[in-house]
Amino acid sequence: MPHYLSRGSVPKKRHTAHRTSPGFKDEGIYYEEVITTQGFSRAYSIAYHLRPPTRVKHIEPAGTIAVDVAEQAVLRHHHLKSGTMPTKGDPVTGRVPMFTNADVTLWRCRPAQPQAELYRNALADEVIFVHKGAGRLLTAFGVLPFKPFDYVVIPRCTTYKLDFDPGTQPDLLVIESAGQVSVPAKYLNHDGQLRLGAPYAERDLHGPTDLFVLDEEKDTSVVIKDGAKLSRYVLANHPFDVIGWDGQVYPFTFNADDFEPITGTIHQPPPIHLTFETPGFVLCTFAPRMLDTHPDAIKVPYAHSNVESDEVLYYVRGKFGSRRGVEEASFTLHPHGIPHGPHPGTIVASRDVKWTDELAVMVDTFRPLFVTKQSLELDDPKYPYSWLD
Repeated sequence: MPHYLSRGSVPKKRHTAHRTSPGFKDEGIYYEEVITTQGFSRAYSIAYHLRPPTRVKHIEPAGTIAVDVAEQAVLRHHHLKSGTMPTKGDPVTGRVPMFTNADVTLWRCRPAQPQAELYRNALADEVIFVHKGAGRLLTAFGVLPFKPFDYVVIPRCTTYKLDFDPGTQPDLLVIESAGQVSVPAKYLNHDGQLRLGAPYAERDLHGPTDLFVLDEEKDTSVVIKDGAKLSRYVLANHPFDVIGWDGQVYPFTFNADDFEPITGTIHQPPPIHLTFETPGFVLCTFAPRMLDTHPDAIKVPYAHSNVESDEVLYYVRGKFGSRRGVEEASFTLHPHGIPHGPHPGTIVASRDVKWTDELAVMVDTFRPLFVTKQSLELDDPKYPYSWLD
């Protein structure tokens, strides 16, 4: 989890009266809410509301979100070109699923309208990679600014609204994780601090800045995602009425350009790009970096089979040295059981190259990934044969 933060007003001791006058119903207190992970045994935050956060006036079904897995007769590589997907919906309703399994679903979103209702994911953490666009994530924790190439990490059960600045079409990769998204354990020392030599530090993780206190006694709807099922809760007041909080559970950003690549004299394996981890997959950042310096180094990845792993790469910026034909917002899926590697000619082309400007996001899953029916509409059926050329 990110480091401890405190914002606004909190009492000297937790679980004690945080007094105000007159307070809701003349009770003379702000109302404590404990936000936990893994029951009550891991990281938590404590927030203080103007009113109890439990005041529900109406509940109704709000539909479902279908993730339709495509039937495939063969195991093969895939290349999807998603940069020209049509805009649709808002930052929640406009999400289009690309790949899925029990641990993760990857979505693309090119919203056409502002977010209409507050949203909360009851079962999954979300990582929103901002390919294009800038703005603010609004939550009860306050205002979290974001910009291009930010990972916006949102803990499950966080009610939020994405508010984009005008002028740029937002372009998002959304990674929905059944397991908790965390800082890799190998980057932490025994005191919980990011190690010297880790590819990022606490200064690179940015939590909410200013509080966003809305004292509004009015009906406010929140759409809650529970797997594929959506429910609409109408609350008696706006839930962003928090006057203070502290702890280690809150949304935060990390910008991909702040990742510090680890390089060597010869090619380093993909785990050096590790950025976040979960029980079911890892998320990696291929950032601009110096290439291998040994005079005989092969500067593109060696051919390999993804043993016990499926690999998705999302191409963000620059030229990816080992691939031909990929473009900005391309996905490649290299599944378990079959080898892949650099395209013919890329080894020779890389010999005199000293630096790569590529930026890409990789998700490596520990269980097989399934392509969706929506993703096959973007698929290049010739990609499995691209190593012949």
